[in-house]
Amino acid sequence: MTQAFDIVVIGAGMVGAALATGLGQDGFKVAVVDRSPAPAFDPDSAPDIRVSALSAGSERYLQGLGAWHPILAMRATPYQRLSVWDETRHPLSHLLPRTLTEVEFDAASLKTSHLGHIVENSVTQQALWQTADAEPSVRVLAGHGVATLEPQPDSITVTLDDGRTLNAQLVIGADGAQSRVRDMAGIGVNRNQYDQQAMVISVRYQGPVEDITWQGFYPTGPRAFLPLHSAGAAHPGESWASLVWYDAPDELARLKGLSDEALMQEIQQAFPSELPQLTHIEARASFPIAHQHAKHYFSGRVVLAGDSAHTINPLAGQGVNLGFQDAQCLQAMLKEARRANVDLADPQWLSQYEHQRRPANRRMMMTMDLFYHLFSNRTPPLHLLRNLGLGAARALPFARNQVARYAMGIDDQLPAVLSRLTDRIPGLRQL
Repeated sequence: MTQAFDIVVIGAGMVGAALATGLGQDGFKVAVVDRSPAPAFDPDSAPDIRVSALSAGSERYLQGLGAWHPILAMRATPYQRLSVWDETRHPLSHLLPRTLTEVEFDAASLKTSHLGHIVENSVTQQALWQTADAEPSVRVLAGHGVATLEPQPDSITVTLDDGRTLNAQLVIGADGAQSRVRDMAGIGVNRNQYDQQAMVISVRYQGPVEDITWQGFYPTGPRAFLPLHSAGAAHPGESWASLVWYDAPDELARLKGLSDEALMQEIQQAFPSELPQLTHIEARASFPIAHQHAKHYFSGRVVLAGDSAHTINPLAGQGVNLGFQDAQCLQAMLKEARRANVDLADPQWLSQYEHQRRPANRRMMMTMDLFYHLFSNRTPPLHLLRNLGLGAARALPFARNQVARYAMGIDDQLPAVLSRLTDRIPGLRQL
């Protein structure tokens, strides 16, 4: 027996679950399909190795969905400051000491209580599953994948791996960077693989929860610190953090093969002196880095959102924030299509969604590539240029705050100076 819905969302990660919740709240009949079971949360467990820096804009969106309070009731760590600096040592370094080129963004200068929250992906996902389950018009089908998509003139049929069939006007592909839905719809991608990979390490350190997240830039890539919650009574005086180490694949493979004690020693030697004293390594994982952009955001009765449509260099943790912006925009367009009493797959409305989101996503992709090209080298002129740029940012708080407001999701326009620079990056105009 075929079950009828308005929309089928494939993928119940953070973006897919948010879309299902928002569409359900708008009165759409939604099925959300995911291969994984419902996420679980244990308050006594170590943190998930996958974390995101949720911006103020994402926080507001999650509040509107009813997911923010459950997130705070589980685990979320606010940060008030963000600091970046260049750690590359070069004969030109003496011209501009680090104290003059370190840039710190702080909540006080932006007249806000915090810049964002570091949240485990599983915590955000679980809160959104709870909000989706709470909507009477949303049905979560966990533990199942999609076998086929069969478009008809006025609908599309989704066949699951257990043989069940779902019928809807529209399918939303929110099933990640390796999207099967995107492939089934015949939508290609432009992809650029970076030479670096990133290793994420969950650690405990001696000291209270920090209120700052920072990145030191090295020729091999940045090394970053993201604060998490207190380690609790089981480990008095200690806190959790997530570290990110960018480097060549061979070097990260060597590091992953070390014992916890040896890796801890390497981290303490390789990271900036700002890193607190580590006491324990809980988990480690590495992954390749690429930016990827779908050639189209929709085809027929299939539309893409989040990582299915675009992935970026995770340099500033903006990926999920862009995905949430996709979700808000797509939800608004579908609401307008229903109000106009037209097919939810009407190209007029899906084109407006792509017209709004593609340039915004492209701007952020190019901004991350600007930092990648500018910092991941030892070329003397670029070394001087980036230090002069950081020094200028330190000396010009208005420009610095413009960048911060853009990253936080308060302003949706890229600052003019960054916009001009990204337009000069070779090979990105086709994205």
